[in-house]
Amino acid sequence: MKSSVRVVPLERVSAPLLAVALGELSSDKVPSSLLSLDANLGGELARMLAAGDFTGKPDEVALMYPSKGAKRVLLVGLAKSEEITRGAVRRSAAIAARKAIEAGAGAMAFHLAPETHGGVTPADFGQVVVEGVEQGAWRFSEFRSDDDAKKRLRELEIIATREHRSDVERGRKIGAAVAVGHRLARNLQALPGNVCTPGYLAAIARELGKAYGFKVTVLGHAQLEKLGMGALLAVAQGSSQEPKFVILEYKGAGRSAPLCFIGKGVTFDSGGISLKPALNMEEMKYDMSGAAAVLGLFEVLGQIKPKANVVGLIPATENLPSGVAIKPGDIVRSHMGKTIEIVNTDAEGRLILCDALSYARRFKPACVIDAATLTGAIVVGLGSHAAGLMGNDDALLDEVRWAGDLAGERCWPLPLWQEYREQIKSTIADVKNTGGRPAGSITAGWFLREFVDGFPWAHIDIAGTAYTDADRPDLPKGPTGIGVRLFTQFVLGRTGG
Repeated sequence: MKSSVRVVPLERVSAPLLAVALGELSSDKVPSSLLSLDANLGGELARMLAAGDFTGKPDEVALMYPSKGAKRVLLVGLAKSEEITRGAVRRSAAIAARKAIEAGAGAMAFHLAPETHGGVTPADFGQVVVEGVEQGAWRFSEFRSDDDAKKRLRELEIIATREHRSDVERGRKIGAAVAVGHRLARNLQALPGNVCTPGYLAAIARELGKAYGFKVTVLGHAQLEKLGMGALLAVAQGSSQEPKFVILEYKGAGRSAPLCFIGKGVTFDSGGISLKPALNMEEMKYDMSGAAAVLGLFEVLGQIKPKANVVGLIPATENLPSGVAIKPGDIVRSHMGKTIEIVNTDAEGRLILCDALSYARRFKPACVIDAATLTGAIVVGLGSHAAGLMGNDDALLDEVRWAGDLAGERCWPLPLWQEYREQIKSTIADVKNTGGRPAGSITAGWFLREFVDGFPWAHIDIAGTAYTDADRPDLPKGPTGIGVRLFTQFVLGRTGG
């Protein structure tokens, strides 16, 4: 989607749809910045506010048809002034984009009424509007032939004041880059498992490397055996698809220690011998959402080129049952050398991540952050509104939470107290791969911690937030692309961007 910043009176905007984000007002009078627009509307805005038909509450919308200028004017509610944040503006932009597509508009303009901007800076405004519009406008129609599926929002104009134009443009450039990475992640998530295989993820990584000059290394089965990645290979052995271990390296800061991001890449998860129920198993194509987030991040890095060194690690495999699949009761040896008793083959994500965490040591990273659709327990605990957060460094966890809040991808910390470690003790191996149902997300985190050595580490469990099974006002049904915005914000926070 093409985006730009314009300085133009609202009454002269000619887009098929002009969206105006407006917070709750202290009176029912038309804000002074919208008086000329209301003249084009024949006073309809004034009458609507006076009647209380639009109050500026979150997610509230009102569609009007002016006599000239824009073909449609859409009011989108924000919140009370003190509650207007980056997230509120991003959400309003996403809602506006969804309404624009419903109306068949191929282009739209967006304006934030200055009387209700809250604490959102012009640069933040430019960034989150593009992010939000792309979020709401996303559609996946690669396998559909009907014309309605081809509707697209192709152009966005951000309406700014002359005073703030340069700041808004600066934010727009970041938002546009993030939006491209976000779209890549969601498109990958949406692909079926017979298309998005481990080899397919590796091919996308190579394409990114070619486009932006990254170093990309892809390790196959023989190389993984040589490295001793027994946990990853154990998960993969039930599938005819060769596992891949993908390493991406972005260098923008000389010899400084890299930031390392790991994404779980199970391209389809049947549960293996510990087979999942058939109902909704098709959603297990989303088990590579962490990998999609890492690839989306590298798309963003290639565009904005921050002064940082970043490593991405993606262990990729399928988890399927077969005559040679790993079995409950088996014992495997990890890359670190620790032995693992397999109690449940559906606890496979932690197996491939533990080898990646061990491998990360060779980069001597400043920190490591992994994202994984790891446990159903996190959905029970936090639902679809926050990801679970665990780690071994409080400062890093605070930093991840800060990035998540700004990115609209919230995380909530869970404790890794020593007592939980008892649940994953094995009597015949160094550790077992599940501690049972109680505190299932925490014991999964503890398992990963067993393979963290010498670096600050944070684990983000995105099982409840990687996709939505129903339409939301700001988000179409399907993949969310979670992780791309958080990772980007984290990198920018580290580089002062």
